[in-house]
Amino acid sequence: MSDIPLFSERLNRRSFLGASALSAASVVVSACTTTDMAPPPPVAPAPSEPALGDAATMYAARTDEGYQLPAIPVAKLDPKFVRQIVTDPTGEKPGTIVVDVAEHFLYLVRDGGKAIRYGVSLGKAGFGWTGSAVVQARKKWPVWTPPPEMIQRRPELAKFKDGMPPGPQSPLGARALYLFRDGKDTMYRLHGTPEWDSIGKNASSGCVRFMNQDIIDLYSRVNGPAQVFVRPNLSAAGKIMAVSSRTAEPIDAGVPKDAEFLK
Repeated sequence: MSDIPLFSERLNRRSFLGASALSAASVVVSACTTTDMAPPPPVAPAPSEPALGDAATMYAARTDEGYQLPAIPVAKLDPKFVRQIVTDPTGEKPGTIVVDVAEHFLYLVRDGGKAIRYGVSLGKAGFGWTGSAVVQARKKWPVWTPPPEMIQRRPELAKFKDGMPPGPQSPLGARALYLFRDGKDTMYRLHGTPEWDSIGKNASSGCVRFMNQDIIDLYSRVNGPAQVFVRPNLSAAGKIMAVSSRTAEPIDAGVPKDAEFLK
């Protein structure tokens, strides 16, 4: 009988220690459970560039601002010069325009590491250039006015000294984006051309030519001043070389008074 109080005391102590251990374990488990069950922070999905559609649709005949644009014969185009979404090779920020002179490509950098690539025609011998500029103005179906220097070289253009009316056969095509440097017109343009078969060649007077359907697309995406880099190639060396730029030979008498200046 004398052992009963001692046994009872041991039992009560054992029960207390067991309860304490269970309590501590539950705290640990509770803490672990709270940490492990915390939801991860939300991850914003990477923006995706909307699909452009098939080539036949992009280059189909269309009516634009009252003018009739003929279809581009897609079967005769080099596929690499068809407008397309590619992984951005320029490393520039979205909204920047980069011309790769060596490959006759123009890239409009987009979000998500992508770019829209257009095939272009560039300046022929004596009219090529590299450097930087800013799209400062734009115009739908611009009047083209050859400057005196061009008329002197090509007297047959004298009939257009007061301006060639806009239309599908205009040398500036359906759209013109006017390039400025330090607030002054460089006389270089990004513009359309009816000569779709000149794309991928050096055939223009210093500007960057697009198929009309492509310049309409680019125009719709450039709604404010855009930085433009024209580079001999996209290599690191080409990027450095692009710092040196030559003076433009005028191919247009100036920015039309009714052009939209971008802010």
